[in-house]
Amino acid sequence: SSGINAEYGVMVWNFKPQMRAYRFLGHKDAVMSLKFSPSGHLLASGSRDRTIRLWIPSVKGESTVFKAHTNTVRCVDFSADGQSLLSSSDDKSIKLWTVHRQKFQASLNGHVNWVKTAKFSSDGRLVGSGSDDKSLKLWDIASKECIHTFFEHSGFVNDVEFHPNGTCIASANSDCSVKLWDLRMNKLLQHYQAHGSTVNSVSFHPSGNFLLTASSDSTLKIMDLIEGRLFYTLHGHKGPATAAAFSSTGEYFASGGADEQVMVWKTNFKGDEPVSAPKPSKREHIHKFNGDSNVASLQPEGKEVSVLTQPKDCSAPDSEPVNVGPALFNLPANQTNQIDQQTNPDNNKDIFNNNAMTTPLEPQSIPPQLAATLEHMVGQLDVLTQTVSILEQRLTMTENKLKECLDNQQMISLQIKPND
Repeated sequence: SSGINAEYGVMVWNFKPQMRAYRFLGHKDAVMSLKFSPSGHLLASGSRDRTIRLWIPSVKGESTVFKAHTNTVRCVDFSADGQSLLSSSDDKSIKLWTVHRQKFQASLNGHVNWVKTAKFSSDGRLVGSGSDDKSLKLWDIASKECIHTFFEHSGFVNDVEFHPNGTCIASANSDCSVKLWDLRMNKLLQHYQAHGSTVNSVSFHPSGNFLLTASSDSTLKIMDLIEGRLFYTLHGHKGPATAAAFSSTGEYFASGGADEQVMVWKTNFKGDEPVSAPKPSKREHIHKFNGDSNVASLQPEGKEVSVLTQPKDCSAPDSEPVNVGPALFNLPANQTNQIDQQTNPDNNKDIFNNNAMTTPLEPQSIPPQLAATLEHMVGQLDVLTQTVSILEQRLTMTENKLKECLDNQQMISLQIKPND
């Protein structure tokens, strides 16, 4: 688990008993985003100091600095194979980096305002980005070109994430909505108006059946994507919930908020459940971390936790101190985290937009041969859609060049007048 500290540091907690919590210092301004590599051996951070740091999460706190952005780095993300790193910035650009060579690879330009988020698709072929220009863009990694833009947002796009099977992408928006977009048809698939304030973060459960959201209304919500309805509302943060994400296995999810708390929650629904009708299940708030680098062991709420070993002195390669500090942490007796279970569809009438779409993400049951045929057709349709988008862009460029040539020709003809 990792967190962002007000002292411009990165906090890393280890769930194993007697293991230390680490505070890594190196950034010169607030840290805005964190992401572990798929292997867990690297940790990327983006900061207001306009840099990206790639950390080795160990006691030494070694890091490499990436510099290319000219403004705040809002988001960082690894590709599924861990070979590439993505960053988005208030300089309106998205930049692509190679992890092992630690070199700048390409820049994706097209947004006209701050780029709040950029994420890889699971197959690494696409990048989705959200911006304060109220658009969600899809980029082709091979061509480094924008292949589609979703403009149907009435507010800023704060976060995006691809569905595990790659068929759709979710967006968290400042207009309090969460939207799912079908990437095969480039159309709105589902629309949730469940929060009372800005939605800051979205995260898919590995099964693809649930979507976790965090909002400035201080709540976390879990959407049942198969039924197309609100599944749970969770209260715990005393202020805006700024981030939330499922673990790679889906067994846990973590949330962070403006109350300087990082909370870890446990689920008991499994990724191998049928996609048709997942049953509601109780979620238990396990423990929370705060800015004082406290660490709690994975024990039920209300029980004492183990005392961790004392920190060791360590330093970063740039000779700046790295503070390492575990501490005994008892969960407050007066801290109650309510969990509202939304099991009655009638209770959700006032929550959802009347135009909400509840199209299932995938068929209930299809014969294997037909499924293979459909998958092949969808793949061909994806290729065709991308080809058409690229052709449209090239046609637009050709038209602009032709118009420029005609304008130049007209100016030349006006300058050259026949002799009387």
